Amino acid sequence: MLYLHGLGHFHPENVITNRFLEELDIGSSEEWILERVGIRTRRTSLPLDYIKTTKNIDPRAAFEASLYTNAQTGALAARLALKRAAVKLEDVGMIVSGSSTPDYVTPAEAATVAAELGINVPCFDLNSACSTFGIQLKFLSDMKPEALPPYVLVVNPESFTHSVDYSDRKVAPLFGDGSSAAVVSASVPSKMVFEAFFADSNPLSWDTVCISRMGHFRQNGRAVQGFAIRKTTESLRKLQEIYQINSGRFKFVGHQANFGMLKTVCERCGIPEKDHWHNVVDYGNTGGSSAPCVLSQNWDRLCPGDHIALVMVGSGLTWVRTMLRIQNSEQ
Repeated sequence: MLYLHGLGHFHPENVITNRFLEELDIGSSEEWILERVGIRTRRTSLPLDYIKTTKNIDPRAAFEASLYTNAQTGALAARLALKRAAVKLEDVGMIVSGSSTPDYVTPAEAATVAAELGINVPCFDLNSACSTFGIQLKFLSDMKPEALPPYVLVVNPESFTHSVDYSDRKVAPLFGDGSSAAVVSASVPSKMVFEAFFADSNPLSWDTVCISRMGHFRQNGRAVQGFAIRKTTESLRKLQEIYQINSGRFKFVGHQANFGMLKTVCERCGIPEKDHWHNVVDYGNTGGSSAPCVLSQNWDRLCPGDHIALVMVGSGLTWVRTMLRIQNSEQ
């Protein structure tokens, strides 16, 4: 298990609406997009004029055009997480980062986030695409507590819009930019505990969804959708079986791939809308930061006795499940 002390998130200010995508004249209407993926808006660190004039045909230009670096957005999310955790920056003993869309191939993006925060601590990246947050937590929970510093900062900066071909109507509506951060500990207790970790992968299907170096996002949409629904449903049912928690205390947060996928999973697992926490309708798919961003946005709703089932799926193909249990004060 792993104790959670604080969560943070950040989304850029620029909003990509369905009307904006329709006006790109790529064969998508507002109605078509909403019906197909259930997303109304998404955020981007790119200037809207850049997208409009270039459609990001050469993704190498996106890095220069961006209004934020991943280090900056990761640090903004981290500062909120530290504030909520009431943990000082100098108490952080390690930074673990992971991104599907890193600004640099080398060094580790954790180093750029640490530099942005102004601290010298051990840093490394651990990445499994959209399931990265779950993999990071499982890796840390598997380590002996004495092998880790008291507080570890886990960061997931994502700038997916940098890898989107905005002339491709099948991909353009899906993604947004967002960053998340979590302050966790293996040794300092908290009322919030991650437990019941499980992770697996099907690497023979690695090429089903990928982003080549300096390339655009591409996927076999039908295969990926089927995988996401199947593995999320299986994982959520397993957590329901383990915990046997009544509705109202059992919440679900999934990878925010698209609303249709999440809705299907909820229908199959009997999750009522009030117990399904999501943000994909307003922020799109923000990769590895999507599920932790949803958790962070619902920080003030976490109550003793709540069990929040997290299921994350990603390219690789990978899937991870864990339960965030909010303990009563006497526990």
